[in-house]
Amino acid sequence: MNEFNFLDQIKKDKDNLVKDICDFIKIPSVLDERPFDKEAPFGLEIRKSLDYILGLAKSFGFKTRDIDHVCGEVEYGEGKEIIGVLCHVDVVPAEGKWTYPPYEGHIEGDTIYGRGTVDDKGPAIVSLYALKMLKDNGIMPKKRIRLIFGCDEETSMRGLARYLKTEEMPDFGFSPDACFPIIYGEKGIMSMDIVGENKDKKLTSMQGGKRYNIVCDNVNVEYDEKIKSYEGVPAHAMDPGLGVNAILKACDDLKDSSNELIQFINKYLKDYRLFDMGLNVHDEEMKDLTCNVAIIDIDSNHSRLGLNFRYPLLSEMPNLYKVFEEKCKEFNLEMKVLHDDPPHYTDPHDEDINILHEAYIKYTNDHSPLVTIGGGTYARELKKGVAFGCMFPDEEDLCHQSNERISIERTLIACAIIAEAMYKLVK
Repeated sequence: MNEFNFLDQIKKDKDNLVKDICDFIKIPSVLDERPFDKEAPFGLEIRKSLDYILGLAKSFGFKTRDIDHVCGEVEYGEGKEIIGVLCHVDVVPAEGKWTYPPYEGHIEGDTIYGRGTVDDKGPAIVSLYALKMLKDNGIMPKKRIRLIFGCDEETSMRGLARYLKTEEMPDFGFSPDACFPIIYGEKGIMSMDIVGENKDKKLTSMQGGKRYNIVCDNVNVEYDEKIKSYEGVPAHAMDPGLGVNAILKACDDLKDSSNELIQFINKYLKDYRLFDMGLNVHDEEMKDLTCNVAIIDIDSNHSRLGLNFRYPLLSEMPNLYKVFEEKCKEFNLEMKVLHDDPPHYTDPHDEDINILHEAYIKYTNDHSPLVTIGGGTYARELKKGVAFGCMFPDEEDLCHQSNERISIERTLIACAIIAEAMYKLVK
C-alpha cells in the first residue's frame, strides 16, 4: 500500500484552505427563531452557510446533496460500507468581548480569529480539504466517505435527525468537533426549566442568557426602580467552571429578595457540581455531573430559570429528577424537563478507533490517552462513532467563548491527520 505525506501536501494548499475558513466564518450562521421557512428552516444565514460548503465541495469536483436545506452531504468512493464525517455549519451567538470582530475571519500571525474557527467551521473546511487530498492523489476508496454537514447542531440537532430518518446510517463515523486524540464517550445532556411566580414587587425584571449550552455572561436587573447590569465570562456548558456566571453574581447581590427562584438559586445552585443538592456525582471514565445555570427570565409576575446538565454513564447515578422536584417544591417552583439525551459510549479498543489513533500518532508522535467529554457532538447520534479533532490536547478550549481562534499551523496538522484516517479506514 502506498504511503502519503498529507502534511506536506496540505502545506502547498495552505493559502486556499485559510481563505476558505475565513470566508466561511464571515457568514453569521446563528439560529434564527423566526417562523418556519422551508427554503431556510433555521434562518437565512445558516442556509447561506450550507450553500457555501456544498458549493465549495462542488467546485472540487465532488458529488453533493442538499437534504431539505437542513443537512448537506458530500460523497466520495464506492462500496457498500459508509464512513461518515459529521460536521455542522451553525454557530452559537458571539457573546462576550472580542479583540477582533467575531465574523471577520481576522488573521493575526499564525492565528485565525472568529466564531466557528474551532466549533465547527474550521474543522468542516479541514474535513473537506482532507477528502480533496484523497481525490487529488487518485485514491478511489473501497468504501464511501460521506461528509455530512448539519445545520442545527448547537440547539437540538434537528437537521441530522431529519437526515437519519431517510438516509443510510454510516457503519462508522467521527465528528471533528472536539479534540484529539479520540473522544470515545460523551456525557448525557439534559435541559430543564424551573418556573414559578414572582412575589417580589420590587423586582420588575431580570433578564440574562440566550442558550442553555453557554455560561451566562450578562444579566440586567430592574429592582426598586433601579437598573443594574452584571457581567460574567462565557464558556461552554460542558465545563461551567471555565466561565464566570453572571446569573449567580446577580442572585448573590439579591440575596434578600423575596423571589423564590432567586432563593432557590442561592441555596442550591451556587456550585456547578451541585454539592448542596447531594448530586456531586463522579465517574472514573466520564468524570463529574455538572449543571450550567444558563438563562433567567423574570418579569413582574413570572420567573423562569433554564438549566443544562452534563451527566456521566453511571448505573447507580442518583435520581436527579426526583431530587430537583423535591427541592423545587420547597420554594413553590415547578420543574419542566425539556430534553434528555443519554450518554454515548463506543469501545475504545475497537479496530476503527485504533486506525484513527494511529493516524494521530503518525503526525504528532503524541501518545496521549483517549478521553471522554461533557460536550455533545454528532458522534452521539451514530450507532458507532467518536469525536476526533480538531483541537490538540494542550490547547485551550475556546468553544462558545469570546476570542475563539485556531492556529493555522496546527490546522494543517489536523487536516493531515484526518486525511490519513480517511485513507486508512477505506483502504
